[in-house]
Amino acid sequence: MKIKLVKTKKLEDVPKILREKSKEVEKITPQILDLIEKMKKIMKENNGVGISAVQVGRLLRIMIIKVGDKDMAFINPVITRLGKEIVPYREGCLSFPGYYIHIKRPQDVILEATTEDSKEVEVKTDALPARAIQHEIDHMNGIVFRDHAKNQDDIENHVKRLLQNIRGR
Repeated sequence: MKIKLVKTKKLEDVPKILREKSKEVEKITPQILDLIEKMKKIMKENNGVGISAVQVGRLLRIMIIKVGDKDMAFINPVITRLGKEIVPYREGCLSFPGYYIHIKRPQDVILEATTEDSKEVEVKTDALPARAIQHEIDHMNGIVFRDHAKNQDDIENHVKRLLQNIRGR
């Protein structure tokens, strides 16, 4: 199975598939395991900290998250707890290369999921892995990171700053 990263050059041009909701994985098959390996490779090639199956054109509830030096696959993930502390962070997305938006998210999460070796796990994490988990679950629900911008001005100001940096002003 050949896959590639779904991406766009314009923040306002959201590929249609990124607006669709992903379906649960019913069974971990050799095809699912192959997809997971290819997702890990694409994430690594693009220096990502997370990727969801929808970002490679598959509407399945699968994500890869970098936790320390490991790329961990989570199948049918569900956030069971969000921390109370909300922190802003300059967030990017592999599907929108070069764009970053300040987004406020809970600092820590508890996640339940199935691993690629069919184990049920509960993961407690904070900082960047927690943010990546929330970002990728958004993808599975048809939400992209630009949807979190407070308003259109946030996006326009970001684009203006990018253009100024490119022009050297």
